[in-house]
Amino acid sequence: MKTLLLDIDQWDLLTDAAGNIAVADVPYARAQDVASMLRTFLGEVWYDVLLGIAYFQQILGHTPPLTVFQEYMTNAAKLVPGVVSAACTITAFSDGRVTGQVTFTDEDGTTATVTLQ
Repeated sequence: MKTLLLDIDQWDLLTDAAGNIAVADVPYARAQDVASMLRTFLGEVWYDVLLGIAYFQQILGHTPPLTVFQEYMTNAAKLVPGVVSAACTITAFSDGRVTGQVTFTDEDGTTATVTLQ
């Protein structure tokens, strides 16, 4: 599985040495896809408006229990093709900002972690 390679600071496309749009392959591609899924707002994906996390509807300004937030993150990670299990760990919650990580295992048995900032 390949995906378009994104700059980790700007979350925008990158080009390769030949000037073509860069691509990433597994395992990095799967970790980047999990990170993208965790950033996707419900209704944002025009071809599947049911995809994404209900940030506006149930998280931002609503202050749900952290277990609910963890469940959203875990379920979103599992929607990425090839991800078989996921767990979200919250390390801090202060001033409306959540930090932690989502650790997932893919169908190849590879485990990786995506940081929540």
